[in-house]
Amino acid sequence: MTYTLPDPAGFEHKIEHKNTHLVVLKNRSGMQVAFTDYGARIVSVLVPDKFGDLRDVVLGFNSIQEYIDADEQYHGATIGRYANRIANGKFTIGNESYTLDQNNGRNCLHGGPTGFHTKVWDRQVSFTNKIDFYYVSKDGEEGFPGNLKVCVSYELTEDNEIIISYKAETDKETVVNLTNHAYFNLDGEGHSDILQHWVTIPADNFIPINEYQIPEGEEMPVDGTAFDFRSAKQVITDINGDETQLAHGNGYDHSFVNSQPFSLPAASAYATSSGIKLDVFTTEPAVQFYTGNFLTGTDKGKSGGTYFSRTAFCFETQHYPDSPNQSTFPSTILNPGEVFESKTIYRFSIQKGL
Repeated sequence: MTYTLPDPAGFEHKIEHKNTHLVVLKNRSGMQVAFTDYGARIVSVLVPDKFGDLRDVVLGFNSIQEYIDADEQYHGATIGRYANRIANGKFTIGNESYTLDQNNGRNCLHGGPTGFHTKVWDRQVSFTNKIDFYYVSKDGEEGFPGNLKVCVSYELTEDNEIIISYKAETDKETVVNLTNHAYFNLDGEGHSDILQHWVTIPADNFIPINEYQIPEGEEMPVDGTAFDFRSAKQVITDINGDETQLAHGNGYDHSFVNSQPFSLPAASAYATSSGIKLDVFTTEPAVQFYTGNFLTGTDKGKSGGTYFSRTAFCFETQHYPDSPNQSTFPSTILNPGEVFESKTIYRFSIQKGL
């Protein structure tokens, strides 16, 4: 299969009087990354495989309209104001209670139905290798307090890294949890499932969830469970087991506690057929490992392949789910005068074996 970038014409669109575009960054190693200001999202990531051919390893579509119409709304998007779930769409800061839209059963998921993934961000291409996206989330948007100024920067390095830098400031006490929701398939989007991918997550603990996918309020050791990825193993190894936590997530859809320094990968994945490896570095306290369990097969992607369940995985670097309601979790509160800053790196390379 030959992978190419989408035609930019498909991204010349207008949403609520704001124009959308496709912007491409390239490096001298041949890597190409495409973005759109609709959702400040990653559209394509073309990286060389072990044969020297380019493979697009991120799921997505050929036009803005397809993103709007898609069954899965989060492909490649910047997620906010709060990534992951908030129980019952409610939380309290001090004496103030806030109510959010419930768009995931009884939960508020990924900032609500009109979260950051639905917004057209302002953008600035700083150099040939960097693009900055800007958005101001107004006080009360989706129920969240405070005017929140957000900047997301993407930089493509000569080492085949995508460096994502987040920054946010507020004029009122609020909660913030930002991530990117790229769906990866290291054999190429639309190619096959990801069950044969080898995954490593050097986490001693993960966050168990209840049947509503809300944390039970504690960390749980991975030792002796299907969630032990401290040594590389294929996704297929345990994903269909009978553990209660797998049933609650319909597979893997859990936060793993990150205790790695920024210099070491918090998560890695490798596909033997392509030879492509992805290492993820982050300043965030957790990585949500999601195996695309709820992809329905409704969406058809850039190369014509259909996105069925488990045809991609996500490494979403973030704080823990439902932190505003969990006093023992790392805080996601941002106060006026403070600056929220976070950094994540997706590093791609060729690996010749385990």
